[in-house]
Amino acid sequence: MNEHLTPSKIVEELNKYIIGQADAKKSVAIALRNRWRRLRASEELKREIIPNNILMIGPTGVGKTEIARRLAQLADAPFVKVEASKFTEVGYVGRDVESMVRDLVEQSVNLVREEKKKEIEVKARDNANNAILDILIPPIRKSGKTGFVMETEKNEEEGEDKATSAADLNERTRAKFREKLLRGDLDDRKIELDVTVPSQNVQIMGPNGMDGMDGLQELFSQMVPKKTKKRSLTVAEAREYLTEEEAQKLIDMDAVTREALDRAGNSGIIFIDEVDKIAAKSTGGGGASVDVSREGVQRDLLPIVEGSVVNTKYGAIRTDHVLFIAAGAFHVAKPSDLIPELQGRFPIRVELSSLTQEDFVKILTIPKNALTKQYHALLESEGVKLHFDEDAIREIAEVAFLVNQDVENIGARRLHTILSNILNDILFEVPDIDPNIEFTISKDFVSGKLEMVTKTKDLSHYIL
Repeated sequence: MNEHLTPSKIVEELNKYIIGQADAKKSVAIALRNRWRRLRASEELKREIIPNNILMIGPTGVGKTEIARRLAQLADAPFVKVEASKFTEVGYVGRDVESMVRDLVEQSVNLVREEKKKEIEVKARDNANNAILDILIPPIRKSGKTGFVMETEKNEEEGEDKATSAADLNERTRAKFREKLLRGDLDDRKIELDVTVPSQNVQIMGPNGMDGMDGLQELFSQMVPKKTKKRSLTVAEAREYLTEEEAQKLIDMDAVTREALDRAGNSGIIFIDEVDKIAAKSTGGGGASVDVSREGVQRDLLPIVEGSVVNTKYGAIRTDHVLFIAAGAFHVAKPSDLIPELQGRFPIRVELSSLTQEDFVKILTIPKNALTKQYHALLESEGVKLHFDEDAIREIAEVAFLVNQDVENIGARRLHTILSNILNDILFEVPDIDPNIEFTISKDFVSGKLEMVTKTKDLSHYIL
C-alpha cells in the first residue's frame, strides 16, 4: 500500500465513484490506513494488532459493495465478495464458509501473477517474436565435424565458404524480417503453429460437492498428458499465444504463491453481503429449522473472522489479519440478532443513509463512471453524440426517488431501469441512421417516455 494514501486521500478517491455516505468512507479509510501502520509496527506487536472489522447497515443500492470494492482497488489488495445466505452449515450440502478464504487466495494468486507477468512482458514478447521468426525464416544450424574427413583441404575450404555465405545470407534475411515483425508489417500473415489442446477436466466430487476439491482435481488434470495440434494463425494471434506461453515459463510460481499467501493474509478484504439474512430470529412454526441452520452458519463464520488456519490448494493461510466487511439491509432482523460472539468481531458499525433526490442528481453527473457518461461513451462508438439537459437530469432523479418511495427502495440501481426505458429506442435505432447526429435529452423527452409508467403504480412496479 502507498504510504501517501492517507485517510483523507482515500476518502477523496472514493468520492470520485460514490456519492455521500461520509461515515462509511471515513471508517473504511481508517481501517485501510491501520493496515499500513500495523506493517510498520514492531514484530512483537504486529502479530497482536488485529483489524477492526466493519458492519455496514443500510438499504440496497446505496454503495456498500462499491465502497469495499473501490477500497480494495486503491490498496491493490485481494478482494472477494460473498453472500452470507449462500453458505450452509458444516454437514449440509452446499458451500462452507472456508470457501470464501480459498476464493480470496485464488484472487491473490491471480493478482500477483498478473503483476509478475507485466514485469517480464518485454522478455516474453521478445521470446515470442524469436519463435515466430524461427518459423518464418528457420536459422541455419552449424553442425560440428564428426567422424573421418575424406575430402581434400581445397574441397573443405570451398564447403566452408559456401556454408559461411549461406549463414550470412540467412542472418541478413532474418534481420530484415525481424524489423518487419517488430513494425507489425507481418501481423496479417498466416503461419502454422503447434497449439496445446486443453485436456478434459476431471470432475471429482467431495462430501460437499465440488467445493474444496480444487487441489485434487488440478493434480489429476496435470497427470493427463497434454495434446498439441497444428493450427493456422495470423502472426498477431501467434504472438499473443506465444507471449502467454513464454510468460508462464518465465514466472516463478513458487515465488508467486508465497507472495500471494502473504498478501491475502495481510492485505486481503472479504466483503460478506446479506449478513442480515443469517441473523433473522425464528417467528415460530416451520421456520425453526431454517433459523437453526442460520445460526450454524454464524458459528462456522466465527472462527474465520476471529482468526484461524484455512488450508487451500496453494498452502495454509491464517485469517487473523484479513479485513472483513459485513453488510446488510437489516429491515427485518437487527444487528443484535447476530450471535453475541459474531457481533463482537465487527466493532465498527456504520449506517448508510437512503439516497435523496439530490443524491441521484449527483450520481448521474459527478462520478467518473456515472451512467450518463457510460451511455455517452456507448453512443459515441457509433459516431453519435448524447447530451442530457440539467432539467432532464433532475427529472430522472425525481422519478427515481419517487418510485423508490412508492414501490421498493433499491437505491441507485433504480437509475439503470429508468435510463434504459428512456434510451432504449435511441439505442435500437442508432445503427441504422446517419452518424454525426446529436441527441439532446430534455425534460419533456424524459416525461414523455415515463409518463404512462409513472402514472400507474402497477406499471411502475413491473417496469421500473
